[in-house]
Amino acid sequence: MKICVYGAGAVGGLMAAWLARAGHDVSVVARGAALEAIRRDGLRVRSKGAEESFRIKAESDPARLGAQDYVLLTVKAQSLGAVADSIGPLLGKDTSVVTAMNGVPWWFLNMQLESLDPGGRLSSAIPAERIVGCVIHLAASTPEAGVVSHNMGTRLIVGEPGGRNTARTRRIADALGGAGFEVAVSQSIEKDFWVKLLGNVSFNPVSALTVATADQLIENREVKAYMVEIMREVLAIGRAVGVDADIDPEARIDMARALGRFKTSMLQDLEAGKSLEIDGLLAGTLEIARNAGVRAPFTESLYGLIRARAQSTGQYR
Repeated sequence: MKICVYGAGAVGGLMAAWLARAGHDVSVVARGAALEAIRRDGLRVRSKGAEESFRIKAESDPARLGAQDYVLLTVKAQSLGAVADSIGPLLGKDTSVVTAMNGVPWWFLNMQLESLDPGGRLSSAIPAERIVGCVIHLAASTPEAGVVSHNMGTRLIVGEPGGRNTARTRRIADALGGAGFEVAVSQSIEKDFWVKLLGNVSFNPVSALTVATADQLIENREVKAYMVEIMREVLAIGRAVGVDADIDPEARIDMARALGRFKTSMLQDLEAGKSLEIDGLLAGTLEIARNAGVRAPFTESLYGLIRARAQSTGQYR
């Protein structure tokens, strides 16, 4: 299949490399140092003590790549405005768009969330009928431009909004499975996003505030208790809109504990001086809470704290 991965960071780079290794026609949309490194040295992946290099077509302008069978969106939420403006040339009549991102997706329950999709730009550029959601359960990082370090896990969950899975979901599930990922097809991708969100909303901002790895957060009794309260609020928000994650906060923490010592993506971005994925995780969640009439004081305080922290270093606008 012809597949474009839009965003060549840790997750996007790993997906692009493994899909290319499996024989698919893969390209990436990248910018800056990452684009230069991929063009010069190939896309390099370190996994299980070995390094492979993949010669993959890389462009900053999607118009140079043409219509695709699938576009995998692996950018951070704060970059989606630029995606809405430039993704058009990648979309043919039957192109599917796979959203492999953290946080609440802009298409969630057709809610039209202003904090995630101001004025409906994304919904207009990428209609819901093209969407396949993808929840990521793996750990990877980018130690340098054009290099992906695959640290742990290969699990991906895919499914279309509303559970109406069609051939577009089955084909990408087969492709990702054939590339080496552990893939599950979900009948309720919204629930799977919410389970992941419980960890993202709590661990990511708290790790950036404390500059601590996930295992250190879990071992700190007071910090863990604070994250549990946030998870309870997020569970209540989901239930208020008909999405029951059906998981105890302790069980969700156990999922993170199983990954061992790792830095969250937000902590990695903080240390790298990049903008932080705050709105995609917290603003969208809190907008849903307000619309549903659910109070979430712990989550609101965390939102205020991490915004102030990021603004102090110019990493949030």
